[in-house]
Order: sequence, then structure tokens, then C-alpha cells
Amino acid sequence: MERTPHCLIVEDDREIGGLLSRFLAKHGFRVSMVPDGRAMRRALSESGIDIVVLDVMLPGEDGLELCRRLRIESNIPVILLTALGEETDRIIGLEMGADDYVAKPFNQRELLARMRAVMRRASSLPYDARAVPLRVMTFEGWRLDLAKRQLQAPDDTLVVLTSGEFDLLVALCQHPQRVLSREQLLDLTVGRAADAGDRSVDIRISRLRRKIEPDPKNPKIITTVRSGGYFFAAEVALA
Repeated sequence: MERTPHCLIVEDDREIGGLLSRFLAKHGFRVSMVPDGRAMRRALSESGIDIVVLDVMLPGEDGLELCRRLRIESNIPVILLTALGEETDRIIGLEMGADDYVAKPFNQRELLARMRAVMRRASSLPYDARAVPLRVMTFEGWRLDLAKRQLQAPDDTLVVLTSGEFDLLVALCQHPQRVLSREQLLDLTVGRAADAGDRSVDIRISRLRRKIEPDPKNPKIITTVRSGGYFFAAEVALA
């Protein structure tokens, strides 16, 4: 039998958390709910969690700090719940490694759709790799394993990427030495059009540069094309 996905909701408002828990349970999730960071860490250590829905406004450690700590230790998908209009929280959340965000008050079906999309990206290849027998891409000494969804550095260490960062790097490697607009990259990685002011691609590019560029402030692999988008300058080979 197919395993039921386990969602951890980190929310100190019992009413909101309860409503969301019941909704997700009706749509095929096993749900656990905790009110703060300490309980979140305990749940993560004791249960197999597939996705975390994390409120930014929490007592004690806030959701942004919890997201940062979680991303250092794990690549479990994280969706942030932010206050409506708090663009700063959304931008910082993506910089901290969140996979997506939904503003409160939120539509439960929109959140469910975003959760499913993030989990698909985290658990499956971004395209049908059965048509491509060679599943490892290499560039500048780096190895990007599509089957294992792993990035291996030239010194053989594994670099942790969020699902969004991984899919963005795959998209760039699939279109080397070609300018891709932000809208094209969002469509290739998320499958939706860009909203006005959507900076998720820029933020993930910045995070990727910090992980693969020798000098992130002077990038040579992922370069910016003014008014155009981004250009993956490295030569890509299949191994």
C-alpha cells in the first residue's frame, strides 16, 4: 500500500491549526500539530515527517529562525504561513530555505495545492527521466544526480539543496549557455506563471550561488543578464 504522507503543522493558534488538520486529514494526509519550535524538533526526531507547514509568528523562536535551523539539518519541504502583506517575511523565508509560502488568511485548497506541488518536486524527477538513460549531469567538477536528487561538490561532499533549489539547478543545466527569463525559470520549476513582484527565482539563484560559486559576489557559473534573466555559463555533460 502507498504510504500516507505525514504533515507537521507548527501553529500556536489551536483554532487555525485544528481546522487545517481536519481539512488535510480529509485529503489524504496524516497530520500532527505542535505549537512551537521545541515541540517541532521533538516531532521531527520521533516521526517520519514528509512536509512542514510552519507559521512565522510563533512564541519563542519564530518560524523564520526555525526554518533556517531546519534547513541546515534536513531537506524536508517547508511551507511558511505569513501575515498578509508581510513581503519581508516571505522574502526572508525563501532566503532561509523555505520551499513556498502562503499568506494568512489563506485558502485551504490553495495551501493543499502548494503542498502537493512541493512534495512532487521533492520526491520525483522534474521531467520523465525514463527517456534519458544518463541521469547525472556534470559541470565545473560538480555532479548533479537526478535519480538521487543529490548535488556532489568537486571535493565529493554532498551539498544540501531544497527541492526548489534542486529543480532550478536542473532547469539551468538542461538549458546551458542560454538566457532564461525569470518567468521561464518559474514555469520550468513550479509550473505556474510569475505573480507581480515574485522574487522566488532571484532568491533561489542567490542561494545557489552561495553554494556552487567560488565567489558568489562575482558569479561565473550563473550570471545575470540585465533585463533578460539568468545565463548558465558552464558547459554541461551527461555522465
